[in-house]
Amino acid sequence: MPLIEETVLPGDSLLTLPVVIIGNGPSGICLSYLLSGYRPYLSPEAIHPNPILHTKLEEARHLSIVDQDLEYLSEGLEGRSSNPVAVLFDTLLHPDADFGYDYPPVLHWKLEQHNYIPHIVLGKGPPGGAWHSMEGSMLTISFGDWMELPGLTFKEWAANKRRNIKSDRVMPEEIACYYKHYVKVMGLQKNFRDNVYITSVSRLYRGKDDEDRSQLNENMSTQHLEMEDGQKSLIKRNWEVRGYQRATDGSHVPFCLFAENVALATGTFDSPGRLQVEGEDFPFVLHSMSDFGAAISKGKLRGKADPVLIVGAGLTAADAVLCAYNNNIPVIHVFRRRVTDTSLIFKQLPKKLYPEYHKVYHMMCTQSHTVDSSLHSAYTSFPEHNVLSFKPEMKCVLQSASGLKKILKFSVALVLIGSHPNLFFLKDQGHSIGHHSNQPITCKGNPIEIDPYTYECTKEANLFALGPLVGDNFVRFLKGGALGIARCLAIRQKKKHELIESGDGGGDGVP
Repeated sequence: MPLIEETVLPGDSLLTLPVVIIGNGPSGICLSYLLSGYRPYLSPEAIHPNPILHTKLEEARHLSIVDQDLEYLSEGLEGRSSNPVAVLFDTLLHPDADFGYDYPPVLHWKLEQHNYIPHIVLGKGPPGGAWHSMEGSMLTISFGDWMELPGLTFKEWAANKRRNIKSDRVMPEEIACYYKHYVKVMGLQKNFRDNVYITSVSRLYRGKDDEDRSQLNENMSTQHLEMEDGQKSLIKRNWEVRGYQRATDGSHVPFCLFAENVALATGTFDSPGRLQVEGEDFPFVLHSMSDFGAAISKGKLRGKADPVLIVGAGLTAADAVLCAYNNNIPVIHVFRRRVTDTSLIFKQLPKKLYPEYHKVYHMMCTQSHTVDSSLHSAYTSFPEHNVLSFKPEMKCVLQSASGLKKILKFSVALVLIGSHPNLFFLKDQGHSIGHHSNQPITCKGNPIEIDPYTYECTKEANLFALGPLVGDNFVRFLKGGALGIARCLAIRQKKKHELIESGDGGGDGVP
């Protein structure tokens, strides 16, 4: 199949791509890397610290990991992901990392051109996705080494760029630059399109009578649907992807392309979580760190007597507390959980590695309004409180777990209670493909339901998902999704070629 022009999205209705990847963050980049023919093999002298896994790897040393049985290799492994392939790939790239060891990867990579699967990666901005828009003054929660992608270590990139990396944790800006450089140095640029906005992803239906006598992958990717009158069946076949590309002059250039498979790699930063309370739409109620940072840089909060109200108990809320604290802005910190709640993220972070977050947690515990029933000058926490409403005079109504209500004055409110993916371009916004049907997709509560080894949606054939959409928030683990999808698609491509060579295939719409 001919490569698509580098600067133009296809408009030819006859062109059907094997794969369209929506999202150009680390998930999309890693999947493109594997679909481009890069294959991981067990390094000649490598010995994995897990003896059982090492024995399994030795059994098929001559095969790439992509060509091995991922379920067999994953069996018995444990890690901080609920997806077994994510745990497998992570332990191959970072053996025993959760035990504090810094072992090198047991894999080495080969570029095998014959394994290239044509694909295109569509993203709103430059490669790196949401990392380009994150607040730049905070350190990443993960080590720089854990943020890296296969084939190029973060330290190697930093050394070549003469970046002075002072600690294992780095600024989001550094990570964003690394991802952008990675796409270029790995030769993936021809597959990437920037400034692209997706408006719809939908199935194509064609009459069975119009199809060729043979239908490739019929058993794997087509579903026959009887019409109510029983006259003829329809075949659910291929995807139609519509959207527009923003040109340099600001104009929008619409496009339509077709794909056999679609991979969702959009992450979860599109829609900030909302409290859904009265007054939340007032302009002084913010929902992102970037807006808060802009307000500080413009001097809007300088000299304000009233504190900033920060809602949330996650790491982003903690970043906001630190940001305000470092700028001498008093803080009222409101969150629903108890400070002793074992599910708080601070409980999972070692103190030595994350001193600034434990500083926030210490304040949450010791500088509560309940300690002396008064507001502290720099910081006061309100554990087990909900925001009932925001008032136009910059006041909010809080309610405690016991039902007691309080009214507090603030200068600006910052609601940081997580974010959700925006899958508006899918039918019913993707609600039907989650673990809980007809509910919004969320990273923790309702991720997309997938086959654990192929990452194909269990409720929609030829639709794949990886990264935060399936519960893998950390870059360490989203790489497993790329491995699972690449293996699945490689198997299907091989079967398709075998069918074509045997003379049984044709009419699949792929030039």
